Amino acid sequence: MYAILKTGGKQYMVKVGDVLTVEKLGLESGEKVMFEEVLAVGDNGELQIGNPVVSGAKVEGTVIGNGRGKKVTVFKYKPKKDYRKKQGHRQPFTKVIIEKINA
Repeated sequence: MYAILKTGGKQYMVKVGDVLTVEKLGLESGEKVMFEEVLAVGDNGELQIGNPVVSGAKVEGTVIGNGRGKKVTVFKYKPKKDYRKKQGHRQPFTKVIIEKINA
């Protein structure tokens, strides 16, 4: 059984036992998380597609931990104008293990 869910403006295809890296959810390690925006659920060749979400479908998971991604360097400049700006950014994320798909 698999499900396509939406969180953080992105869509993910998940199965039970998958480890998923999503946008930061603001939950601590060990807490339960429920994804209720399930767009599609597939099982044994059957596919339920929502309009826009499948009614009654939920994906349950547990937060493994939080972290920050690799550093991205942003460098802006304008030639011949003595304008330079260097910035760094690390995107925060949450790791979730999928435990159950209710459809």
